[in-house]
Amino acid sequence: MEILIFLVLHWFASLFFQTFFHHRYAAHRMFTMSRFWEKCFFVFSFLAQGASYLKPSAYAILHRQHHAHSDTEKDPHSPHFSRDVMSMMYRTKVLYHDLVRSTSEEPAPPEWESFDRMADSMYIRILWGVLYTTFYFHYMTNFWVLLLLPVHYLMGVFHGAIVNWCGHKYGYRTFANADHSRNTLVVDLLMFGELYQNNHHKFPNRANFAYRWFEFDPVYPFVRLFHSMRIIQLGPLALNT
Repeated sequence: MEILIFLVLHWFASLFFQTFFHHRYAAHRMFTMSRFWEKCFFVFSFLAQGASYLKPSAYAILHRQHHAHSDTEKDPHSPHFSRDVMSMMYRTKVLYHDLVRSTSEEPAPPEWESFDRMADSMYIRILWGVLYTTFYFHYMTNFWVLLLLPVHYLMGVFHGAIVNWCGHKYGYRTFANADHSRNTLVVDLLMFGELYQNNHHKFPNRANFAYRWFEFDPVYPFVRLFHSMRIIQLGPLALNT
């Protein structure tokens, strides 16, 4: 039971900071925050994502490329130009590491160079893996639960694979966008709103990924809460589109 609780908590904590900090803040700048809170969310993201932590500035640039070239040959992760989900994610991995190593200047994604160097290092990833494995061996009652360990090691990869593959192949379309984006789930509790890809590609600066009356984006209430607490400041496009 402890292992299943840990898996669920890790899944949703990692997903929350990916969609809130990396996606809505770093990539789209739907809201602003002070440097103090920005550094706090760097740390929170690292603690939640663990072994699959992504450098927010590299994520932001890669995601902007996805919007600029959605479902074309230049898209970093389109299922329509990959033979399967594994080849799509491998291409994404290569492009991400190219961006991490790149010295070219890109406009405005948040960066904390010294922290990212530590958090994105292979040694830290291995340390996280050791911690996950130690937890499993301490609490497991059946060996089959060890099959769940790769989900912890590659949590961000699983999230990216589900969103980028399913969100551009399966589901319904509210808007006739030029790409193949779709809304995969009617109520997206599984991926915290990330599977409203059709809505998001229509209104990329809108903080609420849900659009129709029956849709629900579980992260948007937190966005409004943080705005009311003055942790963040939502921009007019994020509220009005």
